Amino acid sequence: MSTKERSGCPISLTLELLGDRWTLLIIRDLAFAGKRHFREFLESDEGISSRTLAERLQTLVDEGILTRSDDPSHGLKAIYRLTEAGIDLLPVLATLGAWGSKYRKADDKLARVANDLAAGGQPALERMKERLRAEHQG
Repeated sequence: MSTKERSGCPISLTLELLGDRWTLLIIRDLAFAGKRHFREFLESDEGISSRTLAERLQTLVDEGILTRSDDPSHGLKAIYRLTEAGIDLLPVLATLGAWGSKYRKADDKLARVANDLAAGGQPALERMKERLRAEHQG
């Protein structure tokens, strides 16, 4: 996935990195589903291909959104974690989730999570960011 910059517009720059079909779903799975391994991401309902997943994960690592480290429990596995830049995407995910639960036919349970996070405002986002920091950054 190319992140070649076309302009200095902050929205354009962000969309060049995050605006494809898969990237925010990978971040969603890290933040909300606790996924950390390649195979876990492949099991998501959306059905990302292994090639696309590998490309997106590498881009996210290269851009400083994720880190990749060897899994000490399994020599052939890698563990992906959110960086501070990745954790700072939480409000974007919360806003997208709230919008989707309002205007799309979202799963009731998942819509409730999105709405609760959005309704909690900045304090709820900060609590979740702290939890993510503890889980992803130690």
